[in-house]
Amino acid sequence: MESADLARENALLKARLAEVEAMLAETQEANRRLQDILRTAQRERFGKSSEKLSLDQLNLSLEDAEFAQGVLEAAQEKAEAAMHRARGEEPRKPKRNRGHLPSHLPRVERVIEPASTLCPCGCGEMAMIGEDVSERLDVIPAQFRVLVTRRPKYACRRCSQAVAQGHAPEHVVPGGLPTELFIAWIIVAKFGDHLPFYRQAEIFKRQGISLDRGTLGNWVGRACFHLMPVINHMRAHLRGADRIFVDETRAPVLDPGRKTTKSGFFWAVVSDDRGHGGAGPPIVLFHYAPGRGKAHPLNFLAGYRGRFLQCDAYQSYNAMTEVARDNGPWQLVYCWTHVRRRFVKRFESDGSPIAEEMLRQIALLYQIEKSVRGKDAAVRLAARQEHSAPIIAALKPWLEAQLSRIPQKSQLAEDIRYTLGHWPGLIRFLDEGTLEPDTNPVENQIRPIALTRKNALFAGNEIGAENWAMLASLVATCKMSNVNPVDYIAAALRAILDGLPKSGIEDLMPWRFNQPSSLAA
Repeated sequence: MESADLARENALLKARLAEVEAMLAETQEANRRLQDILRTAQRERFGKSSEKLSLDQLNLSLEDAEFAQGVLEAAQEKAEAAMHRARGEEPRKPKRNRGHLPSHLPRVERVIEPASTLCPCGCGEMAMIGEDVSERLDVIPAQFRVLVTRRPKYACRRCSQAVAQGHAPEHVVPGGLPTELFIAWIIVAKFGDHLPFYRQAEIFKRQGISLDRGTLGNWVGRACFHLMPVINHMRAHLRGADRIFVDETRAPVLDPGRKTTKSGFFWAVVSDDRGHGGAGPPIVLFHYAPGRGKAHPLNFLAGYRGRFLQCDAYQSYNAMTEVARDNGPWQLVYCWTHVRRRFVKRFESDGSPIAEEMLRQIALLYQIEKSVRGKDAAVRLAARQEHSAPIIAALKPWLEAQLSRIPQKSQLAEDIRYTLGHWPGLIRFLDEGTLEPDTNPVENQIRPIALTRKNALFAGNEIGAENWAMLASLVATCKMSNVNPVDYIAAALRAILDGLPKSGIEDLMPWRFNQPSSLAA
């Protein structure tokens, strides 16, 4: 009998051992996949094509790595639990992530009672001595609802002279289906989350709501019309900024005559004083133009009163320095990030020690900038004069000396000539604490446009591209001000439809949305 029990126990242990070995094999395989993904991400981040890799492409690789990490951890936890069971031990409690979930979220409590609260010794009912409480983040999938508006009519029973009824509120779509909040959600889904109308229509269809993309486009176009005063007031603010950033990106537009697309451009204009602790509101405005020539920045920057234009070295911006203005011509401030990219390519392709040393010097400049980011302009200026100016003063003659020693037709020589040829604009930030050494603030705003363009492929016509630019400006400015763009656009539409006077348009700006005097109050 004992031998039979021993045989059964051995068989059970062998089965558990096989289970543990299987779990370990799964863990090793998950670990191998994770290492492969990380190696791929490292090659993409630090390999020869690093300057071509967008942040979003890198994030995709990292997401895959995190995905694999989750698989690995789950396999390890399951293997450890099997091993503890094989030894007759209680599985260890998992490490809990007790993150601080926002207090405004509703709490739905459930109480899990034991199967019995009677003492196994027969003493009777046990008393509660404490409890373990855990919070997990849950979600209710997007739910649509129907907003029913009733307007009762009242009449006098003694005469037929008077009838009273509440006035029907104005809507973006008179007599139509959508509320202002629903339209705001559609706008942000496309211009903030990069979901074209046809994909949104597919999402609605899963809820049994049949809406074609033409209808969605019509609703958004109507909202765009009502929001124009907001954009115009944002433009007025932007025109008063002392320093602006400018960049451009391609905007394909359908050309029906040729049955293909033509290349237009979105030009981004940004004012962002957060780098030096300024009081000016962060604003981004996109302008659509059918080309990339110098006539376009001359056109949409007409009336701007700023002194400094932070941009890359694209030749169209050079025309801005020739414009006669009341406060003098624009002063161009060039971008050290663009310089750095050139030398990164040279170092990765050729292993050039000159490029390596140039990158080391640029890194020193950015270390100084990091130490004063967000501080007052006077503090930034003092730090630059004390620490950055000597580095740059020694850098120019060093570059000139290197240029005389290398083949003049080499790519490295071209990169050095590019740097020296734009030297006045590259060192202008040393004399003004409000300036930045690069155009990163505007490049960060250009990237979402590229994502929307990738998903939507092209604008249907030039008017559509102009509306795209306008709504993308509104969504991006909300994000810069840490404002929920859905809530803001819905509230702004409601305020405009309710007859907001022109004198109140300042309170309608995104950066005032969370302030006590704003429409959100």
